[in-house]
Amino acid sequence: MSKSYYSLGLMSGTSMDGVDASIIQSDGKSKYKAVLDRYFPYPKTIYENLTKLRGKIRRSKDLRKNQKQIKSLEKKITIFQAKMVNEILNKTKTNVDFVGFHGQTIFHNAEEKISRQLGDGKLLSHLTKKKIIYDFRQNDLKNDGNGAPLTPIFHKLIAKKKKINLPVNFLNLGGIANATYIKNHKLNSIFSYDVGPGNCLIDAWIRKKTKKKYDDKGSIAKTGKINEIILAAIHFYFNFIEGKHEKTGLPKRSLDISDFHLTDDFKKLSLKDGAATLTEFTSRELDFFIKNTKKNKEKIILCGGGRKNKFLIKKLKNKNKNIKLIDDYGIDGDFVESQAFAYLAIRSYLKLPISFPKTTGCKKPSTGGVIVKNF
Repeated sequence: MSKSYYSLGLMSGTSMDGVDASIIQSDGKSKYKAVLDRYFPYPKTIYENLTKLRGKIRRSKDLRKNQKQIKSLEKKITIFQAKMVNEILNKTKTNVDFVGFHGQTIFHNAEEKISRQLGDGKLLSHLTKKKIIYDFRQNDLKNDGNGAPLTPIFHKLIAKKKKINLPVNFLNLGGIANATYIKNHKLNSIFSYDVGPGNCLIDAWIRKKTKKKYDDKGSIAKTGKINEIILAAIHFYFNFIEGKHEKTGLPKRSLDISDFHLTDDFKKLSLKDGAATLTEFTSRELDFFIKNTKKNKEKIILCGGGRKNKFLIKKLKNKNKNIKLIDDYGIDGDFVESQAFAYLAIRSYLKLPISFPKTTGCKKPSTGGVIVKNF
């Protein structure tokens, strides 16, 4: 019987509003059990500094330009997450073997082989007295992969644990929407890819026009009117500037939220009309995936923060009724990625692959994650 480990996963997504933390027990292969899930909101100063910094970093050269600010914020984020970890460890009787530390992504460009997550693994290890596994994406990039998405192997584990009929699609509606297709339970049967924008444009619009961080349940967009002229302009920008495969209709490469920008035309739209237009844009960018799964009579399981946008989800379900939330299977959808990085930490520790040619485009199955002990 394979050895089981307790791993604490930390994940902060593109919303940059806080950190999800999960402890799981797993052998890193075919078994896992959720032990604890908690959310820690960032202090207002960290949230504001993060969103401002991300706005400055559009290209890799901006990483060098803002190096001083990046280092300062990285330290603050690491200290904040160290306090989180210590609070969890002090309150739980679980003896955690290691921490899977994703960090806060501020730039990702697979073509340049650069993926920058804010998070100092050595400092976190020193402050928590735990082995830290972090920097998960670099090894995949070195093996000519896109460095993302990394959760498909965990989606496969969920499908097995919950005895979900295969084939099945997991659609993660994060800042970027990405999909995992699982044909059967073999490792080489997982296929994943970025589909298009998820929450990134809607969230950016809401933050620009209000003091809110996102459109709760899609209530703002629901009351607005779609501007078809501006909507067409967004499509033109994405389809011809960013580029898609002619045959599949999918993006040619791994996407980052910096790939999408609100055009000047949006300045004349009201808050509600802008939200409505961007929600419709997001819905239409998912058309190929949604309609293709309907044609193949395949189930879609929704993950990520976007699954809470009821207005957007209603639009998607109107295109394909065979859509369910991951919560319907007894899994808290808010913590899928933090649980995933706890699982990936175990696999990294065991030197098992976390990415595959059909999930990230890497040349060969690749393990990942730097392991550090600094205490």
